[in-house]
Amino acid sequence: MSLIKSISGIRGTIGGKPGDNLTPVDIVKFTAAYGTIIAAGKLKTKIVIGRDGRISGPTVQSLVANTLVALGIDVVDLGASTTPTVEVAVEMENADGGIILTASHNPREWNALKLLNGEGEFISAETGANVLELAAKEEFTFATVDKLGTVNTDETYLQKHIDAILNYPLVDVKTIKKRKYKVVVDAINSTGAVFVPALLKSLGVENVIVLNAEVNGKFAHNPEPLPEHLSELCSEVVKQKADLGIAVDPDVDRLCFVNEDGTFFGEEYTLVAVADYVLGKRVGNTVKRYEQHPFAERSNT
Repeated sequence: MSLIKSISGIRGTIGGKPGDNLTPVDIVKFTAAYGTIIAAGKLKTKIVIGRDGRISGPTVQSLVANTLVALGIDVVDLGASTTPTVEVAVEMENADGGIILTASHNPREWNALKLLNGEGEFISAETGANVLELAAKEEFTFATVDKLGTVNTDETYLQKHIDAILNYPLVDVKTIKKRKYKVVVDAINSTGAVFVPALLKSLGVENVIVLNAEVNGKFAHNPEPLPEHLSELCSEVVKQKADLGIAVDPDVDRLCFVNEDGTFFGEEYTLVAVADYVLGKRVGNTVKRYEQHPFAERSNT
């Protein structure tokens, strides 16, 4: 159906012909190009990978991990994770880069490679252009049998990420716990069903109701967290007499809230509300960084 090549990542629909869709051939080719560039000039290279809950996730994950190993790169595999967690893990691991296997808010037939640098940020335009050029040329040199990389599966980063949040000075766990909030979460059948409730309970929110909680990639509705897709969440917040509703996208890098009366508190207001809170505690400037990556637009195509 579609293969979209961007300077920061590759996404497409699973199946079909190489070059037209996100096939195993395309996954290996673009992973090899990225790995080759990240590893250039290094004696040893480490790359973190993680995926959302999509049906194709385990297949794509295996292809990516083994391609990196074949290049002589060591892989830290987080398994089912979130985009923010992979970004955090790149820094904590002192890794050279990261690949997030997710098509963000796109429907279940899509998947993608989001490419990160050693700071856990999306690669630069220059690096992205180099990846696309090298992939087109297919000029890769794979490692000999004595220099293959390794895969280390690490499922500890859910807790490590939560611990980092709890240790942030402006997070007041005691006050949150004292309020005894009831929260409804729409996890859209992806990894938010694991990560968001775990975070809430670590913050002292014991009463958490999860909608679409089975992590099977069969999204119960359009996975983009917009008002027209979240009527179930809005209704459930009112029905449960909850204090708050939370919706995330499949890789949990987008967040929106629903108020206690079922009205929508959109993504656009979330950053403003957080900035207002932070600036109420600290004096300083606020900077909004816009990432140039293939999932920035709000579209399903």
